[in-house]
Amino acid sequence: MPREPKPLFSRSKVWIEDADGNVVFGMGRLRILKAIQRHGSIHAAAKELNIGYRAVWGRIHATESRLGQKLLEKTKGGAAGGGSQLTPLAESIIERFDRIQQCIERETDALFNESLGDLLNLNSESQ
Repeated sequence: MPREPKPLFSRSKVWIEDADGNVVFGMGRLRILKAIQRHGSIHAAAKELNIGYRAVWGRIHATESRLGQKLLEKTKGGAAGGGSQLTPLAESIIERFDRIQQCIERETDALFNESLGDLLNLNSESQ
């Protein structure tokens, strides 16, 4: 006996690549920058995201290299402790990339509902 179908959802993902196909920015780097913004620390961001410090730093460094611009202003440790602050460029990238991702999700949901919603007996209220 068939069971009650669960609602279906479309998913989309956007990222930025350089001409060689290397990732410059995407959702992973967005989460990293937001965590650094919250904590003021690469180490604390890595801990929150459950990613190794070296992996977080490697992704940030790769993006900075591919952009040719800094995303973080770092302060060395010591008695007052170190930390990292986002540059104005990084803050702007976060804001604008968030807008792009939200727009793509809305458009993908609408296209999915228009194209497949009726066929799959879905309605926009389940989205």
